[in-house]
Amino acid sequence: QVQLVESGGGLVQAGGSLRLSCAASGRTFSRYTMAWFRQVPGKERETAASINTSGGSTYYDDSNKGRFTISRDNVKNTVYLQMNNLKPEDTAVYYCAALRTYYSGSYPPSSVNYWGQGTQVTVSS
Repeated sequence: QVQLVESGGGLVQAGGSLRLSCAASGRTFSRYTMAWFRQVPGKERETAASINTSGGSTYYDDSNKGRFTISRDNVKNTVYLQMNNLKPEDTAVYYCAALRTYYSGSYPPSSVNYWGQGTQVTVSS
């Protein structure tokens, strides 16, 4: 069992930055690929970024390449999402997710083994 607790969301102006954190419980954090999904009303959750178990491979959705950076600390059992140059279209609920796989990539929500509770990110124009 893995419990995920997100923090760091909020309201920011366009062009600003936010850093999301997701703290995981349990001793098996390093066995999971970690991802950040985002969801806007009326749409399915989609993979914004993911990072493999070792942290050596990452994936980013085309819409946030060059602006977002995902990282993980397997000692602190934490995954981060640094979001720079935020745009109003980045407004969404962001969910931390753990997947029982070794690889980074884009995953459907059905592939996720554990979810965090979600944190709202709102970018004003």
